[in-house]
Amino acid sequence: MGLLCLFPACLAAQQGNEVFRFLRFPTSARAGALGGHTVSLVEADPALVFHNPALLGGEMNGMVGLSYMNYIGGIHVGSAIYTRTHGDRGAWAVGLSYINYGSMKEADAQRNLSGHFSASDAGLSATYSYDLSDRWRGGLSMKVLYSAIAEYSAFGLAADAGLSYFDEEADLSVGIALKNIGAQLKAYDSRRSRLPWDIQLGFTKRMAHAPIRLSVTGMYLNQWKFKYVDETLTERNVDDSFVATLAKHLVFGVDFVPSNNFWVGVGYNPKEAMDMRLKDGGNRLGGFSMGAGLHVSRFDVSISAARYHPSAMSLMLGLGISLNDDNP
Repeated sequence: MGLLCLFPACLAAQQGNEVFRFLRFPTSARAGALGGHTVSLVEADPALVFHNPALLGGEMNGMVGLSYMNYIGGIHVGSAIYTRTHGDRGAWAVGLSYINYGSMKEADAQRNLSGHFSASDAGLSATYSYDLSDRWRGGLSMKVLYSAIAEYSAFGLAADAGLSYFDEEADLSVGIALKNIGAQLKAYDSRRSRLPWDIQLGFTKRMAHAPIRLSVTGMYLNQWKFKYVDETLTERNVDDSFVATLAKHLVFGVDFVPSNNFWVGVGYNPKEAMDMRLKDGGNRLGGFSMGAGLHVSRFDVSISAARYHPSAMSLMLGLGISLNDDNP
């Protein structure tokens, strides 16, 4: 079981000894198209609630959001969420997100195969938001987290807290989210790992005379320097300049929204581009993403594509369904 015991550490790539890293993955195809992350995009997309609980609001009353991403190497990522209004100013949601790593070969320390094992992570969340004023909204999510690797398991609790500001006249929205604040209560073994907690701040601004919006999101605001590309392989250390370090904290997205029924977007994540850059200069599409969406009757269908690994392109599908007669 020697290789199996090393498996939790392998899952901590890029951010050191972290657990429940699936919480860093995009859950909205629209966010996936705009670089993978946003805390400020105000749309009737229930999946955006996973990115910032303050994005939950009355415009999502009676909606179901489903998403699925074919990650890499047979790894599947998905989410489901249901949203509902509460009174004149409140709204609540329940959601589930998961990642399935598939079936893998099991071996002992001498590399003798003994069968196969599977691994998966899941999170169950409950979210509540409240309109503090005509422009400000606050939100809070509580999450129960579970992970299983063969006969090993881990359990944790976390919370997301967010604020959202939306000025409809100026076509400007701003969001901030404190994400994954909590702890691993039960570890795979005697070593507990930290949660992928983060502070994110961003804005979305529509151009004055064109149906184009710019979104910029700041990530990893709870730290400055990134010491290693992969903190489990410390020989791959990096010594970024100030400009490169600043760029790794930013995600850029632009979407074209000619009507309420259609959108197309592109995004760029500099950290992913730099982390996945190959020595021979390959993987030129690393960090870039794109996507599009269509609204038909009660359905919102969206798709995005991004390269999260030099050898594969990941596709994400999103489906929003309105169950409320007031939301045609």
